[in-house]
Amino acid sequence: MNLSEIPRVSHITKEDFIENYFKPQKPVVIERAIEDWPAFRKWNLSYMKDVAGDITVPLYDNRPVQHKDGFNEPHATMKMADYVDLLKAEPTKYRIFLWNILKEVPKLQKDYTFPDFGLRLLKGLPMLFFGGKDSYTFMHYDIDLANIFHFHFDGEKEVVLFPQSETKHLYKVPHSLITHESIDFSNPDYKEWPALKNASGYKSTLSHGEVLYMPEGYWHYMKYNTPGFSMSLRAIARNPKNLAKASYNIFIMRYYDVLMRKLKGQDWIDEKNEKAIAKTNEVFRVSN
Repeated sequence: MNLSEIPRVSHITKEDFIENYFKPQKPVVIERAIEDWPAFRKWNLSYMKDVAGDITVPLYDNRPVQHKDGFNEPHATMKMADYVDLLKAEPTKYRIFLWNILKEVPKLQKDYTFPDFGLRLLKGLPMLFFGGKDSYTFMHYDIDLANIFHFHFDGEKEVVLFPQSETKHLYKVPHSLITHESIDFSNPDYKEWPALKNASGYKSTLSHGEVLYMPEGYWHYMKYNTPGFSMSLRAIARNPKNLAKASYNIFIMRYYDVLMRKLKGQDWIDEKNEKAIAKTNEVFRVSN
């Protein structure tokens, strides 16, 4: 993979952000955008244990998708207090994703504001993501191809990004939003996944209080170097092609995939994974 460091700025005006990053659809890390938030001082794992310890949270690990697990069903549940204790005690693959803090812990709304980067952020969809040391998300892009602002807290997180133009090199699984789940994007095996050698993207490591802007539809892989968590705020896609693709994903593709899982079970999942490898490797052979 050919990975460039994501550009970094200390602060940024909305005019500079729109001109230099949003319009050309390039990622950026903003290092000191939220130092005036109470969350910057308060949000760490211990604080989350204090304010949400009694809540039962759904947990997911890094196992490949299996039909017997159900569609988006959690792999375990745990009290938030116990989960934080686990994160601090030892490495764990268990993660929380898409946790809506507006719904679960309204008190946390007082700890942040919606920054003015020149885009209209969706006020009802702030989501939290937690992970233990060495846990990671599969390479994926979001179903709505939104513009995403990813705020990291407590610890460090490794990030790898690719624009949609690199999809042909990434072993995308058909009728889904993920690449083949066996790929380790922290240390890819190019003998097994040769097309990745042609993929050009970005990388960075996020620390407490830093904000990553991910443009519309960007593929992203994230690995927790230490236990920690992040919050994402999003703005709808502006590019008409991305809006059309988001509508297809939401209203057609996901329902088709669910239907085929019901009809064919694990065979459908295995078939998609095989096609991801065959199609990507064929493009690689032709282009080389």
